[in-house]
Amino acid sequence: MTNKIFDTDNIELSVNTFIDPYGANRADVQRLFDKIITGLLDFLSNAANVEPIPSWDGWLPQVLLPTQGRPMEEIMNDVQQILRRSMNPANPRFIGHMDTVPSSMGILGELISAALNNNMLSVEMSPLLSRLEHRCMQEIASWFGFGKFAGGVMCGGGSLSNLQAIAVARNTALQCQSSGLARNATRPVFFASTVAHTSLQKAAMLLGIGTEALIGIDIDEHSRMRPETLRAAIRHSRERGERPFCVVATAGTTTTGSIDPLKEIAMICHEESLWFHVDAAYGGALMLSDRYRHLLDGIDKADSITFNPQKWLYVPKTCAMLLFRDQARWQNAFRIGAPYMGNNDDLVNSGEVSIQGTRHADVLKLWLSLQHMGSTGIDGLIDRCMHLTNVFTDHINARPYLMLASEPQTNLVCFRGIPANDQDHWNSALQRYLNENNIAFFSLPVYRQQKWLRAVLLNPYLQKNDIENIFRHIDEFNCE
Repeated sequence: MTNKIFDTDNIELSVNTFIDPYGANRADVQRLFDKIITGLLDFLSNAANVEPIPSWDGWLPQVLLPTQGRPMEEIMNDVQQILRRSMNPANPRFIGHMDTVPSSMGILGELISAALNNNMLSVEMSPLLSRLEHRCMQEIASWFGFGKFAGGVMCGGGSLSNLQAIAVARNTALQCQSSGLARNATRPVFFASTVAHTSLQKAAMLLGIGTEALIGIDIDEHSRMRPETLRAAIRHSRERGERPFCVVATAGTTTTGSIDPLKEIAMICHEESLWFHVDAAYGGALMLSDRYRHLLDGIDKADSITFNPQKWLYVPKTCAMLLFRDQARWQNAFRIGAPYMGNNDDLVNSGEVSIQGTRHADVLKLWLSLQHMGSTGIDGLIDRCMHLTNVFTDHINARPYLMLASEPQTNLVCFRGIPANDQDHWNSALQRYLNENNIAFFSLPVYRQQKWLRAVLLNPYLQKNDIENIFRHIDEFNCE
């Protein structure tokens, strides 16, 4: 259905293309919203019966921009096709990645943010939400033991958070935010474990110091950085005439979920006068667990922390942040004034102190999710995940034909089959078999030059009997 939506313009659009601010098309928009939301709820309420990763059959919507708007029935048919062909983390047996079903309030928060369409670029363009983000960043920083001078900013993912952290560390150490690196005679370098996230290499490349400026530190048998190797690497770097400026520790590595020894690394950074950044994109959620918070001992000594509630706090993507122990230090090392944003007395415009300019109001879905779940609810979810991890690990240890990559510290379990012949082929075939039969989806990372199966026991609807069923099928596959 089309009609003229402006009295003075000859424009042909559907009556519900926009929401009339005077309420003239309220009923039409209501029907549109009801149809979309009902279809979405129908899909999500049946998600356990849809395979986690669908087989790609080549279908894509055919038309990007039709001459005239298409009937809603046709569009809805395409939406259904999109739902059926997309990754399905709402399936409880989707346990292959750090992605899970988002919280209900998080979904609604995303809808509200889209409807408000505020711009987090400046306080003027998001007067309440900018202040809410500032307050939330201060409170979350306090979870990690940062004091009253702490602050932070939300970012479009952990990679951007790590990029800005390395930039601030570099600028602080080298004072090069204005002059650049050309005047520095010594080569700047920083350190992370050999299994740290690849975003650190990208950061080095983008910041003009080159990927070789990231010096990889060997890991122990539990996939954690070796502090003694780090100390030696810093010494050797100085002997080569290089300029160390930062160490990045990981709290929840991508493949095994391992946590570097934060206390020991923090001490080395203090002794060597190096910026200490912790990539806690995944494992940072442990700070909300009474039982497992100790796994992050030493994180309070960090200068900056990356944290992604879009992972273990079940907030829809994107929801990530970069936290600083001293927000004045961060802003002095990074701020670029933008007079077109407007000034305010109580808060710096986030667009002046973050990599991003225009930015979605992710803080609203974060705030709503946390309000709805509460600290006791989140604590219970984390405890449950860790319990299921123990159950899962016990099943692996009970089978001689399976082995662990390392003892799990979080709710990630990296394991593989070790048959007599062609182990990589066996693990790849097992992954396909389990997914195609809607038994489970494991990811298949390459680790130690071999293919491993990775389970992320995150979905709140995953049950102990699901795990038992998974291993029954693994046993059957092994006997074929």
